[in-house]
Amino acid sequence: SSGINAEYGGLNQRNLGKTADELWEHFTEISRKYGFNVCGEGGEYESLVTDCPLFSHRIVLEGVKQVCHSEDDIAPVWYETFGGVTLEEKEGVIGTSLGARADGS
Repeated sequence: SSGINAEYGGLNQRNLGKTADELWEHFTEISRKYGFNVCGEGGEYESLVTDCPLFSHRIVLEGVKQVCHSEDDIAPVWYETFGGVTLEEKEGVIGTSLGARADGS
C-alpha cells in the first residue's frame, strides 16, 4: 500500500509513499508514545492499496506529488496527489478475476 495522507503527531512528510511494513516500527513507537492507532482507525492516516495477492495487476500511481496542507508544529498535514494510474500485469497470477474464482469458474 502507499500512504496518501498523514495527519497525526509523529507522522509527517517522510512517511508518505511508504508501505505499512516500512512504517510498522515507527507506528508501534508512536502508538506507545502518543496512543496512535496503528490501524489508522482514529483518522490518523489514510492509505491506498496498490498491490495484494488477490490483484492480477498492480496499480501504479503516476505523477505523484507531496502537498503540505498545514505546517502545524505538532500535527502537520501532508498528502499525496497523483495525475493518473496504470495497471501493471503481475507474473504468475492464476485466474482471471476474483468474481470468476468465487463462482467456481
